[in-house]
Amino acid sequence: MAEVTEIAAGLNDERPKLKQLLSDAKVGTLLVEHKDRLTRFGYGHIVTLLEQQGRRVEAIFPSDTDDGLGEDFVAVITSMAARLYGRRNSRRRAAQVQACIEHAMRPEADE
Repeated sequence: MAEVTEIAAGLNDERPKLKQLLSDAKVGTLLVEHKDRLTRFGYGHIVTLLEQQGRRVEAIFPSDTDDGLGEDFVAVITSMAARLYGRRNSRRRAAQVQACIEHAMRPEADE
């Protein structure tokens, strides 16, 4: 038994440690805290594919509700919010870089 920790959102598809676990046939059980920590969308597909290989996924806290539609709604809203937040962050970073470039290009008043 091994513990693998990867700090990444369920929305992120670029998760090297998760990819390694999913492709390693020696890993029989994936234990996750919450389903959405594994993936925000497609959890059932991952479970089905692993079951076909004789493997499984177990969630310690499967869901806060038993309402699949409610969980889907929360997942969609979370996804949209993360995308908007990411866009705002990238715009802010671009503005900061632009400000640094402009500052660097200004002739010095002291000279």
